[in-house]
Amino acid sequence: MRYLDPTLPTTAENLALDEALLEEAEASATPIETLRFWEPREMAVVLGRSSQVEAELRVEVCRQMRTAILRRISGGAAVLTGPGCLMYSLVLSYERRPELRLVSHAHRFVLGTMVEALAPLAPGVQCRGASDLAVGELKFSGNSARCRRRHLLYHGTLLYDFPLTMIEQCLSMPPRVPDYRGNRTHALFVANLPLEAETIRQALCIAWDAREPYGDWPQQRTAQLVREKYSRAEWNGCENAARDEG
Repeated sequence: MRYLDPTLPTTAENLALDEALLEEAEASATPIETLRFWEPREMAVVLGRSSQVEAELRVEVCRQMRTAILRRISGGAAVLTGPGCLMYSLVLSYERRPELRLVSHAHRFVLGTMVEALAPLAPGVQCRGASDLAVGELKFSGNSARCRRRHLLYHGTLLYDFPLTMIEQCLSMPPRVPDYRGNRTHALFVANLPLEAETIRQALCIAWDAREPYGDWPQQRTAQLVREKYSRAEWNGCENAARDEG
């Protein structure tokens, strides 16, 4: 598996690179699999593909805090990202892993691999709900997927040194919650994983056998996706809500 670890200057660029990597794999004559890490330099809300801005965000607070509001290509609810939140992305091949065509199997496989990697370093790590990772009852990772014909993009958050109080300030209660959450607020539900970012990276690279550095990533396509999609209010669905990241 290839390994990629650049953090681009803006959240829009980083979201675009995830999509560009998926497109690249789809266009390849042979299966391509990639593990990528990035960590946002600034706070940003990232909406799920079908998220409703007014339902999931405290929009006025985001405006006042000049927090960018962007949208990813995968499903799930809105998340708040920024320094202290390590983002990971996996592009996986259906040819190599045909069982992943069922999204429920993809969740179990990816998150199960993550648990095997992290639990020896942070006891209590487990899969919770459909697509969460938690230490006991406290969530530190939310995850989502985007399925294409030959490959799957699976990506998520890994909170390790995040200012957790900001989640309550920026995000409303999501429209759907896993049973294990109950009625807990963000403040009572979310926690940081007690590991350093580099420790997490190393453990996951070993777990996914990601040994091949990938330097020639699709820069031009990433820039095109930013111009045509990720910088546009029509895609993000948050006209006048997000600040200019440029």
